[in-house]
Amino acid sequence: MLRRSPFESHAELYDSWYDKYPFVFQSEVAALKAAMPVGILRGMEVGLGSGRISVALGIKEGVEPALEMRRMALERGIEVLDARAEYLPYKDLQFDFVLMSTCISYFSNLQQAFGEAHRVLKRGGTLIVGFIDKNSIIGQEYEAKRQTSLFYKDAVFYTAEKVADEIKNAGFSNPEFSQTLFEKVNEINALEHALPGYGKGSYVVIRAFKK
Repeated sequence: MLRRSPFESHAELYDSWYDKYPFVFQSEVAALKAAMPVGILRGMEVGLGSGRISVALGIKEGVEPALEMRRMALERGIEVLDARAEYLPYKDLQFDFVLMSTCISYFSNLQQAFGEAHRVLKRGGTLIVGFIDKNSIIGQEYEAKRQTSLFYKDAVFYTAEKVADEIKNAGFSNPEFSQTLFEKVNEINALEHALPGYGKGSYVVIRAFKK
């Protein structure tokens, strides 16, 4: 899943990004929140990083392989395990929802990761995947920075169609799309409300269901 080097040695720099671009973060959180199921439910986040999104969404547990990131998440009150998306340390049928946000670009095996999410979800459970669309404004911006960026050098960006196909191939049904972030990162100066579909916003959220 996440390669350890930049996320270990530059954890604080990574975490400070959320403060530098607060409306980007808030827009992503709002889109994810709209996709989450309602009720008193057990959910977990995969590749939760420093725990900012988990805290914002009220998620109490998850996995993160980078030690320094886990330390930050623990300090924020998240129960975080050292594990990768491809090998989740949970029994079958444990969760009502599984969240993956801005982490699928670092998975070593996308299909296996979605398969693991399917395994640990209860029947009727929800998978929520948020990611930067490769074909979007920000996706192209990040692609251009790959060779010089600490965090994007080893990232693999996917199109919305590719992610949806992999989700369906893992056994999920009825994928639903929403999108936000309609400008370049440096130009987003207010909360952007999510719209249905994909193709305009850079941050795409796919919600799908386990039968």
